[in-house]
Amino acid sequence: MVNFIIASHGEFAAGIRQSGQMIFGEQENVQVVTFMPNEGPEDLMKKFEDALATFEPEGQVLFLVDLWGGSPFNAASRIQALHEDRMAIITGLNLPMLVEAYGARFTMETAAEIASYLMPVARDGVKTLPETEEPAPVAADSTEDDQPVVEAGDINKVIHSGSATMDVRLARIDSRLLHGQVATAWTKSVSPNRIIVVSDGVSKDELRKTLLVQAAPVGVKVNVVPIQKLVDIWDDPRFASVKALLLFETPQDVAKAVEGGVKLGEVNIGSMSHSEGKRMLTNAVAVDDEDVKTLEYLRDQGITFDVRKVPADQGKDVFDLLKKS
Repeated sequence: MVNFIIASHGEFAAGIRQSGQMIFGEQENVQVVTFMPNEGPEDLMKKFEDALATFEPEGQVLFLVDLWGGSPFNAASRIQALHEDRMAIITGLNLPMLVEAYGARFTMETAAEIASYLMPVARDGVKTLPETEEPAPVAADSTEDDQPVVEAGDINKVIHSGSATMDVRLARIDSRLLHGQVATAWTKSVSPNRIIVVSDGVSKDELRKTLLVQAAPVGVKVNVVPIQKLVDIWDDPRFASVKALLLFETPQDVAKAVEGGVKLGEVNIGSMSHSEGKRMLTNAVAVDDEDVKTLEYLRDQGITFDVRKVPADQGKDVFDLLKKS
């Protein structure tokens, strides 16, 4: 029997499992992973590992996940990429999908087979009253956004104009990098045509790079670059058509970019994961002395900070939070 892991932001996974049991009855080999607001990527990975440890080794595993590109999806993808022969992922979890998945385990032997079968089931579970016809696909007219994001030329040749040409819509520090809050809320709010993950470590990790590119929101391209590449291109006139959302893992990475000449006016702080020696400023932001020193350096360079997980949150000043902590 294929094992299931139901994963979500918050308690949604636990609630939908309970709903599924009310309809289909108690189920074996089903684990829930919930990603809570005060948790970081490592907490999430530990939950997935604990859930997998309850199954028979080498068994088939299907991850039923709430949101493509969200943190639960990203963590599950890292695991699935190492076990492609026996693990699969399906996103957009809804109740019809889950109930049908329970039934499919009686006749289907692999996670990939069930995932493929569930795609049309999940779509068919979305209906309206009064009934409406699905709109026919409309061919998009050519617009400015359809033009090449980068002009022609040798991309490895550095061209500096001395002033910013790239339109930076948002620069964000987020230890989770590209996940649900970024892929949905922030992308809709600032309308970038390019998400640029700026990290020396991630740019050398082919698996993480691939997963981040796969998590791109519809209509937005994702690049993962080392810090020096951002330094090289931020004022390159060939990138004038780029409307960028920049993602950094740490304040230190932002500082390296600024030291290299990148000019930023404001930096959003979405999350900085907790580890030993750090103190919590909010339920998503933790700092140590090195972080504080780096933030102070960036402030001295004229950068302001907006501590906010999603656009709808009320922004807070990081230094006011430091005083209160």
